[in-house]
Amino acid sequence: MKISVNWVKQYTDVKLPIDKLVEKIGAQLGAVEEVIDLGLKYEGIVVAKVVECEKHPNADKLHVCKIDDGKVVKSVERDKNGYVQVVCGAPNVRKGLMVAWLPPGVIVPSSIGKEPFALEVRDLRGSKSNGMLASASELAMGEDHSGILEIDEKVQPGQDFAEAYGLNDYIIDVENKMFTHRPDCFGILGLAREIAGIQDLKFKSPDIYLKRSVSKTKSQGLKASVKNKKLVPRFMGQIFENIEIKPSPIWLQTNLSRVGIRPINNVVDITNYFMYLTGQPMHAYDADKLNSLSLEARSSKKGEKLKLLNGKEIKFEDDSTILITSKDKPVGIGGVMGGSETEVDEKTKKIVLECANFDMYSVRRTSMKYGLFTDAVTRFNKGQSPLQCEAVLAWAARELVKITGAKPGQIVDVKGDIKPPKKVRVSAKFINDRLGLSLNPGEMEELLTNVEFRVERPDNRDELQVTPPFWRTDIDISEDVVEEIGRLYGYDHLPLDLPKRNLIPAKRDELLMLKNQIRDILADAGANEILTYSFVHGNLLANASQDPEHAFKLSNALSPDLQYYRLSLTPNLLEKVYPNLKAGYDEFAVFEIGKTHIKGLKDEIEPAVPKEEERLAFVYAAESKYWQQKQDGPAYYLAQKYALELLGALNIDVTLTSGDQHTPKSNEALSCWAPFELKRSAYIQTAGGEPLGVVGEYKAKVRSSLKLPVSSAGFELNITQILKFMNPPLYQPISRYPWVEQDISLKAPSKISYGEVYGFISQNLSTPQSSQFSLTPVDIYQPKGETAHKHITLRLKIASHEKTLKAEEVNKILDDAAVMAKEKIGVERL
Repeated sequence: MKISVNWVKQYTDVKLPIDKLVEKIGAQLGAVEEVIDLGLKYEGIVVAKVVECEKHPNADKLHVCKIDDGKVVKSVERDKNGYVQVVCGAPNVRKGLMVAWLPPGVIVPSSIGKEPFALEVRDLRGSKSNGMLASASELAMGEDHSGILEIDEKVQPGQDFAEAYGLNDYIIDVENKMFTHRPDCFGILGLAREIAGIQDLKFKSPDIYLKRSVSKTKSQGLKASVKNKKLVPRFMGQIFENIEIKPSPIWLQTNLSRVGIRPINNVVDITNYFMYLTGQPMHAYDADKLNSLSLEARSSKKGEKLKLLNGKEIKFEDDSTILITSKDKPVGIGGVMGGSETEVDEKTKKIVLECANFDMYSVRRTSMKYGLFTDAVTRFNKGQSPLQCEAVLAWAARELVKITGAKPGQIVDVKGDIKPPKKVRVSAKFINDRLGLSLNPGEMEELLTNVEFRVERPDNRDELQVTPPFWRTDIDISEDVVEEIGRLYGYDHLPLDLPKRNLIPAKRDELLMLKNQIRDILADAGANEILTYSFVHGNLLANASQDPEHAFKLSNALSPDLQYYRLSLTPNLLEKVYPNLKAGYDEFAVFEIGKTHIKGLKDEIEPAVPKEEERLAFVYAAESKYWQQKQDGPAYYLAQKYALELLGALNIDVTLTSGDQHTPKSNEALSCWAPFELKRSAYIQTAGGEPLGVVGEYKAKVRSSLKLPVSSAGFELNITQILKFMNPPLYQPISRYPWVEQDISLKAPSKISYGEVYGFISQNLSTPQSSQFSLTPVDIYQPKGETAHKHITLRLKIASHEKTLKAEEVNKILDDAAVMAKEKIGVERL
């Protein structure tokens, strides 16, 4: 929001120098992003009067002019009468015209910020020209360069142009987000009130704004109706006849241009002026272009179309948009933008001026859905007060009559259940306790009444009964009054006492520690962590074979590409594989730790809200030619190695079950398994059968949709489950006695998986109590022509803490395990 200091000065005193004012605004109102000294842009420009204007003897379209500048510009050649010669090509130049003269040496304002263009004395077709007479475009006051700017005010030759029209100004740009809950601060009047308040000055709004009443007029056929008064709390309109469309007065054009609004014509400029002054957007319809003088505010219908003022045509998808219609034909989007077919132009003679209030949430949804971001949207989606509509309409009508010569006509006012501001009761003690101050009730009253709150103190007691003004929509509870007093008094005046702190150490966050541990393990193994959005496009869910019906859809998405909460992390990682391969990375591993949300899962502590699942996803990928050179076999085994190394480092005993033996049933399991090919994946669970996640390769459809190489695989694990089943690391000293290694070869039926064999042998080794051992795979082999059986070789490495083990003792351990394996699962020792 751009604050024009000179515009503010029209409504309150500004006693502080600009640097102190900026400091005050930054501390008590909003973060200042930029301060522009606008006067530098118009330095040296002078008001002059054309006293002679003759056709150029050597050019049909040029005129040789003599101008009177009151002799204020020095070092310029003058004739015997003290006039300065300027050659001008504008078609509207004429004797008696008051103009803006840019003398030699002055920089053209429109060139500042680009390539500054400084004027000089030039010879034009044999006639000397001292500078130039400027158009609105050259003065950076609009886009009209068809002729020079005609100054129609009571100014004198020689006056400084910037001083005459308030352009010797400072523009303070304050961050919009600071005013999210303050719609009144999206207008100069509201900002002037706040600037008065933070200077400890009493502010009084103009009487026409405080009066909030409009004159009654006879019916001229204007009608208005509202289908849903919750979406349109108030809809006002007024007819104006005998309109003369022309450029606005210079004071109006300069007021708008210095805050970044392009002047268009006197009617449109009036609506923009009062929008920027009061924060209340308005819109003018050419009454003769309406289907009738009956306006209706209703919801859109699917398939309806409207061409807007910006040239964009909108086809409405549903009934969520507020439309303004004339005889059921759309003429504008309520709170957003008007239609081009009823636009005010140079032929307009009669208008209907709309001043209405619209539901902030509906306006915001429409803006996001159709990509329409206007000044009106900026204000309406902050929650403007419907109570100010009549004051703004009356004020705008008065100026419209002055500037256009219009004849005001009938007014319509349709309103819903509009409630007056709520009175808030609060004690001085309550306020002081929360701010750490010792203000008395009288001081608090003065701070509030400075910005036009009404404060009552029954019997002069400690209690304050505070009634906010009608334009404030953010004061509802006692704490709002506390915030207001603290801000107006100055947060820099609040005591800086450090809070008392308990020296007892905070309890360790086990989940946070686990996440950091996982990061360290995977990073040490060569993987890279990435961060992606928690929201995804529906297309990504479909490409990963996930069902969008299981995902929460956002009703007010940050972007059209971020429609749903993600169901799992794997699709986000897979989406990043192809761009990295394309960038030249032949082989890489990436992982992400984050939250997922799935329909049907409820939080255990707060069942009314969805559950947030803490998850870890990992993806390994290699460019096909690179993978063929490595000849490492299927990528599945590399992903499995990462998963088992990670879980082993976390001290979790796990087993793997073939994916085609597992049928996902819950939405959670379906979403997690969806991208994986079951026949080339495995189900990861604890030794006790508790699920942890999945590891495997991806479906052909997923690979094709996301352009994945064949050599890609990964896993996804539930971090909450890992935290639940991980065992604390146990310290065990290294044995002083030598390790003994011995292999065992087993003949197993083909239908029994390697995992089952390994798990059975591992759990049935009768090792001595004071020993440590490891069991690792050596070989899985199937002889040629043998389909019924396969050979599995395992290696036992064992050491005792009490003695050196003999080969016979190790043999017995393996023999006992082999006997049990033959009895229980039909596996024989070779």
